[in-house]
Amino acid sequence: MTVEFRLLGAIEAYVGGRPLDLGHPRQRGVLAVLLVEANCFVTTGHLLDCVWGEHQPVRGRNTLYSYLSRLRLALESVDGVSLDRRSGGYQLTLDKQCVDVHRFHRLVAEARAADDDRASVLFERALALWRGEPLAGLDTLWAAEVRATFEGEFLAAELDYIDIALRLGRHAEMLPLMSARARRHPLDERGTAQLMLALYRNGRQADALEHYRRLRTRLVDELGAEPGPELRELHRRILRDDAGLEASPRPVTAADPPPERPAPDELDRAAEELATAVFRQWTAEVELRSLQRPEPVQVRWAGTGRPVAASDSAVLGGRRDGVQRLDLRGGLTDLVSGFRRLPARQLVVLGEPGAGKTVLAILLALGLLADAGKGEPVPVVLPLSSWDPVRQHLHTWLAGKLLEEYPGLGNRAVYGRDAATRLVAEGRVVPVLDGLDEIPPALHAVAIDALDQAMAGARPLVVTCRGDEYEDAVRDSGAILARAAVVEIDPVGPDDAIEFLTARQRQGDTRWQPVAEHLRHRPGGPLARALSTPLMVDLARVAHADPAADPGELCDDSRFPDATLVEEHLLDAFLPAVYAQRPAPPDTRPAARHQPEQAQQWLTFLARHLRDGRSRDFAWWHLVSAVSPPTRALLLGLPPGLLCALTSWLAGGVTVGVVSGATYTVAGCLTNALGRRSGPRRVEPRFRGTRKGFLWRFGLGVAIAIGLSFGWSLTPGVVAVLAVVFGLSLGVHVWLDVPVDATRVSSPRTVLRQDRAAVLAYAVSFAVSLGLFFGVVFWFNGEAPANEPDDLFDPVRGTACLLTAALFGYFLFGRLGSVVYALPGAAIGGQVRYEAVLPDLPGAVVCGVLFAVTIGLSVLVSRPWGAFVVVRAWLWCLGRTPARLTRFLDDAHRRGVLRQVGAVYQFRHARLQDRLARDH
Repeated sequence: MTVEFRLLGAIEAYVGGRPLDLGHPRQRGVLAVLLVEANCFVTTGHLLDCVWGEHQPVRGRNTLYSYLSRLRLALESVDGVSLDRRSGGYQLTLDKQCVDVHRFHRLVAEARAADDDRASVLFERALALWRGEPLAGLDTLWAAEVRATFEGEFLAAELDYIDIALRLGRHAEMLPLMSARARRHPLDERGTAQLMLALYRNGRQADALEHYRRLRTRLVDELGAEPGPELRELHRRILRDDAGLEASPRPVTAADPPPERPAPDELDRAAEELATAVFRQWTAEVELRSLQRPEPVQVRWAGTGRPVAASDSAVLGGRRDGVQRLDLRGGLTDLVSGFRRLPARQLVVLGEPGAGKTVLAILLALGLLADAGKGEPVPVVLPLSSWDPVRQHLHTWLAGKLLEEYPGLGNRAVYGRDAATRLVAEGRVVPVLDGLDEIPPALHAVAIDALDQAMAGARPLVVTCRGDEYEDAVRDSGAILARAAVVEIDPVGPDDAIEFLTARQRQGDTRWQPVAEHLRHRPGGPLARALSTPLMVDLARVAHADPAADPGELCDDSRFPDATLVEEHLLDAFLPAVYAQRPAPPDTRPAARHQPEQAQQWLTFLARHLRDGRSRDFAWWHLVSAVSPPTRALLLGLPPGLLCALTSWLAGGVTVGVVSGATYTVAGCLTNALGRRSGPRRVEPRFRGTRKGFLWRFGLGVAIAIGLSFGWSLTPGVVAVLAVVFGLSLGVHVWLDVPVDATRVSSPRTVLRQDRAAVLAYAVSFAVSLGLFFGVVFWFNGEAPANEPDDLFDPVRGTACLLTAALFGYFLFGRLGSVVYALPGAAIGGQVRYEAVLPDLPGAVVCGVLFAVTIGLSVLVSRPWGAFVVVRAWLWCLGRTPARLTRFLDDAHRRGVLRQVGAVYQFRHARLQDRLARDH
């Protein structure tokens, strides 16, 4: 008899067309693991992890053995299937084609190798195997990961099938499928291109253009990004009514490549798109830094004299082809060729603070990309400060940073599963790691050893670090990069400094002549020593960019007897020069007008805030830590407490108002002063895979509503309404649980906008449910029988409200909130001496609305965006930040004072941050 195992839906088995009893859901989970790993040995520990995850029962192995024994009995009569026990685990042996998921993989592979007519049939057979959510009924981490993999494969196959159908002229037939898919995946650009092309071929040009408009609007609003170049090209061709878009036997792409050109491998496509993104990113950074106006400061480098490098023979790979000694030296123009000459292509760049290490890393990456050969790995510049070499393998961290910096790599439909991980694992990227010295000093040696271990086997690598820190780490531990050449940036010479300072000098302008003569005649003087780094040379030109400024003042030895005073003078002059009031060129958006003194005051506050937090990254959601805990407690905890007091006074009189308001204020102040906030979130309505989570939260909301209603003896109809409202209010939270930085890192403004939407959704959901309940209770309270005169507290009501408040507090601030909010919950709900100020129906409306506002405000100030809004307003009142802080930060970024790294800002020059934090 034939056997069929099904995983692409509910976990089922059929023998001779009849269903086979697979027992308990966990037992089905055991079978699912064995079927996914068919014909492979699976350890007992792996089975336990896959089936139970972190929630393994006390006697988990005995339970597992029981399930396996029952499965062996169920399968023993099935021909060609055997479940065998081996030392340490089990193996399920069978023909993999009797398992639907393996049959799906075979059909898809055959389809991708066949001609269009045959492929269309094979894809249809493969897609028809899907009956619903894979591994339905399993809720472990393993099941979620495998489910996500299968779904990604399904989406990729579906897209390939649609491509073939369009090539075969089946655009009208495929429209319903493409429209449904576009609704499920509204940001998928490949699916959008397919739908636009099908609409165009069906004579619906206007609909195709409207679909593009909606996608572009959503991308810009939600992600701060424009559609990709292929989709934009397709849009332009549809606008031109390009006849080449009519049904033809060539592939469906915006650029219409030649028919003989095969579709690129998923990983090749990912590497190409990554190279394009990296080139655009750092080309824009070069423009912002004015590195090509007309040339950057000439940075010269040579092999270091420090005892930190491996032997020449080790770096050269033992070559003896006439090269006896490694001799590396040159300038910016020699950097790429020097790197390519290294057999292992591993390079460490050392330099003093401000020596130009980051600029050199950027220009090296751009040079490698500009001269890249086919299949050459992509250089990616990444700051190394977030790597913990003790807890994270370098490749794991690299893959995570790639996804963080270039989130498009997470598109499984286009690049396959784990594209970032595969790019790293297969050596398709050159990590250009900037700032090894920014890792804690105690971890420098560990980091060097971890780098050497991870990049063994001649995998390309570039690392920058301050020279003294690197030498200390090597001397103390003996750890080195065994195949890496180590070069050190030389001080900027007088001639190179003069060339840069005078490069933009107009004809007849002699302002820089005194400086040039001083540097030539006193190459070891204070000015020459101060201008020995690209940072200071650049600051000198920026600080004296105004034609009225006199750079000759730098030559005054009585004013600047040593190099430190010259450097501090340049750092002080930088901000006034950058924020000088100048008219904007025509047809350009004028920069925000800030007085230099104001800008310096605000930037000084930010620098001190970063110093206190021991960070170089300014994240808007951390601004709340810029005020002291007592101030934070009053700012964020007092307003909801006062509203609670007002509401309780209207509902129950002075005593109720005082008790409720006082306890709620104390709870709010304590949690906002001592509690920790979660990071930014975003609203992501996603119905697929969230049914269980939604139902669980819905059930919890219903239980809360019933528990609360029990204390007030509400009618069944009212209880039912409240149960639905509470259930829906908590159920929608399943769509708000995605941290912004887990699926998409973008600009600070985009992150703020996404968190604002999520916070407002949270606040409304809680406000509606609890505000409605409070209003209903107020209304019914007037009709309820009076309590005994001596009663002051109702324990039933108090307990119900205590539990609800504890859950509410847990949502706001975790365990601390759960404990602290339980008391005001009991105090508000358990009091029975109500002397309402307002009559029943008007009072119910007013008190319900006020209590809803109280709850909503409590939620708002507990989340990043709400706390940011309040703290920003307070700091503006104190004159420490501008009223429109985000606009000021954007403007500082455009002026070159700050740089943007994903969702955070950094001072472009770390020494400027240190100077502002220390002396102003």
